[in-house]
Amino acid sequence: MRKSILGRKVGMSQVFDEQGEAVPVTVIEVGPCYVVQKKTPERDGYAALQIGFDELNGEKLNRPMRGHFDKDKVKPLRFLKEVRLDEAELDNYEVGQEIKVDIFDPGESVDIQGISKGKGFAGVIKRHGFNRGPMKHGSRHHRGPGSLGAKSIGRVFKGRKLPGRMGRDKVTVQNLQVVKVDNERNLLLVRGAVPGPRMGLLVIKDSLR
Repeated sequence: MRKSILGRKVGMSQVFDEQGEAVPVTVIEVGPCYVVQKKTPERDGYAALQIGFDELNGEKLNRPMRGHFDKDKVKPLRFLKEVRLDEAELDNYEVGQEIKVDIFDPGESVDIQGISKGKGFAGVIKRHGFNRGPMKHGSRHHRGPGSLGAKSIGRVFKGRKLPGRMGRDKVTVQNLQVVKVDNERNLLLVRGAVPGPRMGLLVIKDSLR
């Protein structure tokens, strides 16, 4: 199974390596996460763990979700995520078990998934990197998308790059190096930037590559 945990993006900072050079890092508050449910092939058709992150007041949950946590006496959590694993590995985990940031080590590579910042409605120059048209008087084409490419069919073809909603997409950044692990404060420092705004939810997994 790939090591997986949930966290929140705290912000960016920098640390100094052994050579005295500044290294840009993203600070992530990671876990502690808890095993909420074990899914088995016999009952659910596949093997997986449901892990949760960020404790909250149970009064804020609706009755079905409260029952879900009360069933196995697990504290209410704000975010839930499924992690696939082999059936044989299910015995290594128990419902309510705590998963902390110490599953990662400095120097390890991780893949981080998050929801990118929403930019709102954007034109083709900002959204797709189009070049603008001539700015001289009378051109009447400055920042427009131009021809839609239809020759015989009077419709817009699917997949055409046009103005629209920009951002707010699921983005995965691969092969980020773990610079530091702070077990006491549940912090993970990774080299480089990760998707999403501050306090945005992130899924951290050990790298596939």
